[in-house]
Amino acid sequence: MTPLPAMCRFAVPILAVAMMIAASQASAREISVQEAVDRVQQDTHAKVLNVRTLQIGKRKIYRIKILTPGGQVRVIEIKADQK
Repeated sequence: MTPLPAMCRFAVPILAVAMMIAASQASAREISVQEAVDRVQQDTHAKVLNVRTLQIGKRKIYRIKILTPGGQVRVIEIKADQK
C-alpha cells in the first residue's frame, strides 16, 4: 500500500471536522421571543410580566418574568438556541 501524499493526509481530517461543525450548526435552531413566551405560558399557565433578550457571549437568552397562578413572581431563562 502506498502512502498518501502529505496534502491528503491533512486535508481529509480537516474536511471531516468542517463537515461535523457544519452539521451541528445546521441542527441548532434559534427560537423567537414569541416561541419562548408561548412555551413558558403553556408550561406554567402564568401571566407574563416582562421579557428581556440578553446576549451573553455568543449565546442569546430570553429572560421571562411571570406571575404564577399562586401569586408568585418568578424569572425563567430560556436559551434561544434549541437543538
